[in-house]
Amino acid sequence: MPEGPSVRKFHHLVSPFVGQQVVRTGGSSKKLHPDGLQALWLQDTQVHGKKLFLRFDPDEEMGSSDNNPMPERPCRGAQGEGATSQKQASGHGCGTSDGAFRSVELVVSQGGDGPACLRGDTSAGGAERWLQFRFGLFGSVWVNEFSRAKKANKRGDWKDPVPRLVLHFGGGGFLAFYNCQMSWSSSPVVTPTCDILSEKFHRGQALEALGRAQPVCYTLLDQRYFSGLGNIIKNEALYRAGIHPLALGSLLSPSRLEALVDHVVEFSADWLQGKFQGKQQHTQIYQKEQCPAGHQVTKEALGPPGGFQRLTWWCPHCQPQLAPKGPEQSQVS
Repeated sequence: MPEGPSVRKFHHLVSPFVGQQVVRTGGSSKKLHPDGLQALWLQDTQVHGKKLFLRFDPDEEMGSSDNNPMPERPCRGAQGEGATSQKQASGHGCGTSDGAFRSVELVVSQGGDGPACLRGDTSAGGAERWLQFRFGLFGSVWVNEFSRAKKANKRGDWKDPVPRLVLHFGGGGFLAFYNCQMSWSSSPVVTPTCDILSEKFHRGQALEALGRAQPVCYTLLDQRYFSGLGNIIKNEALYRAGIHPLALGSLLSPSRLEALVDHVVEFSADWLQGKFQGKQQHTQIYQKEQCPAGHQVTKEALGPPGGFQRLTWWCPHCQPQLAPKGPEQSQVS
């Protein structure tokens, strides 16, 4: 799924529509019922890790709730964003048919009908105002245009992707959401201390998690400590820190763990900055056959026993495996 920098870009694209009324809807979603969003007002939007949240209210005057602060700026890269892009913002910079992500949207509210609950109960505690988006592998948000097929499918047809949700606003523009799961809730689930692009990201908490006796590549993908971190950031940060993906965190010195967290934050912020500047993402190890030093790269699916296995690229020369003799000695200045 798109990683933190991509979802931050989605948030940037959606934000200009805050304060506008939904006048027409569309999309292929069967569980969400897009027509239930008609006449609602988009009052707020927040981002956390890989999730995007939109708040809808039946009345224009309701405004944003004091209990739900506006989105933060990322720690780097949000300043000087410039004009909102009218083009695609996708997780991997390429399109796909909607069949690439077949998960059905889940409506987690007990009633199952977010807008109906919202209209029936406008009290702050009871209404399900927030629509949560979780994007699939090629999930994307388009502004004032639709995604077009970039290549033929397996049948040889040039079939355009079908958006899951389309929102037309009173101001004349529209948003199209592709390859995403959607669910209603009474409030967004936001924990800035674990969001790698938040100014409130808690380094101490992240370092404590990394220091456990398990492979660091498992811990990096744990959204409880590194929300927004995905497979690309994992591979790139480990290579830049010179750490083998299966190295046990308990065997790494505090300085090595500090360096790993630094690379996670720096690569993520640079990636986001590049998105706002329209620059192509540059990776050193992810999906490469050779590392920048010219060494052969190893690729293998790694993950916790019984858990999800993710393709991992690393250089055995630049990222040697530690012998299980004991923790590294801390560097003495």
